[in-house]
Amino acid sequence: MVEPGCDVGLANFDPGSTGTFDTQAHAQTKLHKDIKRLAALQDVFSAAGHYALLIVLQGMDSAGKDGIIKHVMTGVNPQGVDVSSFKVPSATELQHDYLWRTTNALPPRGRIGIFNRSYYEEVVVARVHAAVLDREDIPPGSEASPDLWNDRFQDINAFERHMTRNGTVIVKFFLHLSKEEQRKRLLKRIDKPDKNWKLSASDVHERTFWNSYQRAYEELLAHTSTEWAPWYIVPADHKWFTRVAVGDIIVAKLAALGLTYPHVSDDQRAHLAALGEQLAEHAVA
Repeated sequence: MVEPGCDVGLANFDPGSTGTFDTQAHAQTKLHKDIKRLAALQDVFSAAGHYALLIVLQGMDSAGKDGIIKHVMTGVNPQGVDVSSFKVPSATELQHDYLWRTTNALPPRGRIGIFNRSYYEEVVVARVHAAVLDREDIPPGSEASPDLWNDRFQDINAFERHMTRNGTVIVKFFLHLSKEEQRKRLLKRIDKPDKNWKLSASDVHERTFWNSYQRAYEELLAHTSTEWAPWYIVPADHKWFTRVAVGDIIVAKLAALGLTYPHVSDDQRAHLAALGEQLAEHAVA
């Protein structure tokens, strides 16, 4: 977890780390247990209806965001989960502030929302590519302001503070992938016919901006990891470890809420008993 207010140097974090797991099999055993635990916790979470859970996934192309959604969330009830992906903004979205399109996708209480990329693109992609900022048509002079990015960091922190005060639990994952591992994964998309559709020229082109992206991520991690919405830097060179680490953190977040199923009063129990008697009579009839 990124401590609030700390400087972040991604070079100090090993993207190939596997933590305390010596083998993939060991990690898979842990992940399977957490998937079952997550399903049970989600059931209580949904029934209680006190909180919403927002999971934010950020990282370079091929860092494993889709795989986390597929493998970690495989045991949850799909009726209680919403997945939103944010790519190039539409013309309508560009007519609003940069938080507008993600605000519309926030999960209600009792539900889990997953953002596959998020409003954080506005302090990453928009920072690396000036043309992205130009298309947003923000007030004249704003794009040249030296305070623009700090202002956006503050806006995002306030936005997330507002959400947490109103019942949204936020957990944010930066999937820390090495440049060499990304190269290997992109090559696999060429070598495997069933993966060809996942590779585009832009994926390769964006690698030329690798260092700029790393600096942008270091800045956002340092400025937007807060007590109420912390960032977790997760090593992503080994997909099996990334998934078990993310699963463990999500389970811990839900378990810490200490939720229980809604309390049934004596009057409600009496009403349920009466309904049971009616159903029993129908069976006899």
